[in-house]
Amino acid sequence: MGLSSAPRPPASNAGFFWFHARKAPLMNLTWLEDFLALASTGNFSRAASDRHMTQPAFSRRVRALEEWLGVALFDRSSHPVRLTETGQWFQTVAQDLLARVARVPDEARAVADASSATLRFASTHALSFSFLPAWLRGLESGSPVGAIQLVSDVMQQCEALMLQGRVQFLLCHWHDQVPGRLDPASYRSLRVGGDTLVPVSAPGKTGKARYLLSSGGKPVPILAYSNESGLGRIVRTLRSGAIHKAGSEPVFTAHLASVLKTMALDGRGVAWLPQSLIADELAGGRLVAAGGPEWAIELDIRLFRSDAAAPPAAENFWRRVAASPH
Repeated sequence: MGLSSAPRPPASNAGFFWFHARKAPLMNLTWLEDFLALASTGNFSRAASDRHMTQPAFSRRVRALEEWLGVALFDRSSHPVRLTETGQWFQTVAQDLLARVARVPDEARAVADASSATLRFASTHALSFSFLPAWLRGLESGSPVGAIQLVSDVMQQCEALMLQGRVQFLLCHWHDQVPGRLDPASYRSLRVGGDTLVPVSAPGKTGKARYLLSSGGKPVPILAYSNESGLGRIVRTLRSGAIHKAGSEPVFTAHLASVLKTMALDGRGVAWLPQSLIADELAGGRLVAAGGPEWAIELDIRLFRSDAAAPPAAENFWRRVAASPH
């Protein structure tokens, strides 16, 4: 048996409309109202008057709808004109479509209201895991902060989301000597906590660091952050000179602190990791400091927002953060 062909349109005038439907313009919603007016009256002159237009113009719009659909909706051989079988089916469709369109503004406002009540956050990966949950829990000691939508990503992408206006807040590690992409004239921030970048290594047999940083000692393998990482930006700006002087070079590079943490635990080298992320490993001796205090980097944890007005829920959240102890 051969392949079946596409169904043919009904006989009579429908074939004419089928041929031209491919070239017809996109449907205009006013055509649906014209169609229902004619279906109601069965009279072109009266329907045209009800639609406040001339009969020729009204007839052209009804014809355009039929051409767009590729079927005849009216039997014009009778007076008054009557709906074809397809026209009877389309009458319900047209009523449903117009009713749906009429509901769109209310539904759009409802979506906008729901969206404006949702706090949209971007946060770097490390803080999403280590700091954000407890920080929010502290803020909610009096009352819930409401719905939150979180994007967890590298610093470069989080900054892009802020610049594009797709999030209201950015939570990140920060150092005053390492400028970011957010212009201080357009974006403000609050310090919401502190952290320390600590160079760490897996312990050796004696319990001391397997790899130890020193200015004149043996070079050690460095577990480095990629260029997209905010922590990597900080380490490169503040410690690259000392690392180079020590003769150390990267042996592994990744976006995420959590990945570098895994590699450090596996004894692959030294990584600068946020103390908030490795507190348990430091306490349990699974990671140990790989250098003296001069190698560590003290950081702020900051919440950024645009200077532009935000929805009420976001403004209320900002005021709550500003009033909370840091």
